[in-house]
Parts: sequence; C-alpha cells; structure tokens
Amino acid sequence: MTDTIKHHLSDKLLMGYSAGTLPEAFSLAVAAHISMCDECRARLASFDAVGGALMEDCGDADLSDTAFEDTLALIDAADTPAPDTTQTAAGTLPRPLQDYIGGDLDAVKWKSVGMGVKQAILPTSREATARLLYIPAGAAVPDHGHRGTELTLVLQGAFADEVDRFGPGDIEIADEDLDHTPVAEVGADCICLAVTDAPLRFRGFLPRIAQPFLRI
Repeated sequence: MTDTIKHHLSDKLLMGYSAGTLPEAFSLAVAAHISMCDECRARLASFDAVGGALMEDCGDADLSDTAFEDTLALIDAADTPAPDTTQTAAGTLPRPLQDYIGGDLDAVKWKSVGMGVKQAILPTSREATARLLYIPAGAAVPDHGHRGTELTLVLQGAFADEVDRFGPGDIEIADEDLDHTPVAEVGADCICLAVTDAPLRFRGFLPRIAQPFLRI
C-alpha cells in the first residue's frame, strides 16, 4: 500500500509525535498513518534519532530520591499504551486503531449522523477528538471549514475534495484556510479516521443545528 500513498504527514506533526507533545487523538492518527506508510515511518526514525542525540548532549540533572518511583507511577497512571506502529494487522484497520477499538471493523459501534453517513467517536483525551467515519460510495460530507486542524486518514475506499483525491493510507491536513466538500468515490464505501482539535464550521443550516449533538 505504501507505494500508492501520495499524501503524507508534515514535519511538524512527525516532530510533535516524536517529542510526545501531540494530543492523544492526533498521536493516534499519526501512529495509524505511520503503520501504513514506509516513507513517514523512516522520516519519524530520523526525528527520533535527532531527539536521542540531543538528549545525549544534555548535561546531568539532579534527581529527587523518589524520581524512579514517581516515574513508574506516571507510567501506571497512563490511560492507554503507546500505539504500536511497527506491525500491520489483518483486516481493514491498522493495528493502532485495532488496539483502541478492540478489534477490526466488526467491533466498531457505529451511530448514524444522517444521509447514510455513520460515525464512531473513539475515547481520547479532551484536547482533540478522534472519530471513525463511514461515508457511502458517492455520498458527500456537508460543506465545511475549520476552526483548527483536521487530519483525515483514509482507511478504505477514497474521497475527493477541492484539494485532491485521497486513497487508502493518504492523510489530508486541513486548517482554517480550507473550506471543502469531501465526496466518497463511486465504487466503494469510504472509511476514514478524522481527528479535530476544534469544532468544524458548517455552512448549511441543518448541519449547524445537528453539530452539538454529533460532537463534530
């Protein structure tokens, strides 16, 4: 699949993932893409290497007598394990997503959002929201803009918008400057992982009314 991926992660996202500064939902999207994309996985390795070299150059720091125990307590208190980006998994969903859901597509608890589109919100921290989207072939997501950043990773099928066509493994990075109407390609239903750090900005009246209930 990696040979067909045309839309990749930005250096900013890869550096944030390497440094551990991304919100959990964004880290999940990055991990899922990396598990599908050899190019971005190699780029991440280079950022990890730079980070390791910088840490080696840092001087010694004074630690408290309980530093080791405090570190173990923080690890035990973590909500979720770090996503596994080194292995692929059988099925449609990449392993990082399967780890979150507890299985493949048959384990997803879809909820209808109208016009055949379904979503499943994944449990992550409050800084950003992650959801799986099911868009029937030929169907469109309502025209919308963005109040923050939206990452959309295609897992099955494809969609096209004002920017380009996005197929399996492609990730679209949208910001406040982009207004678009994603349309699922005819021939196969489109399944995506969509991550946002702010509510979308819908133009249509009905999507705006439904927005608080759908948590989009």
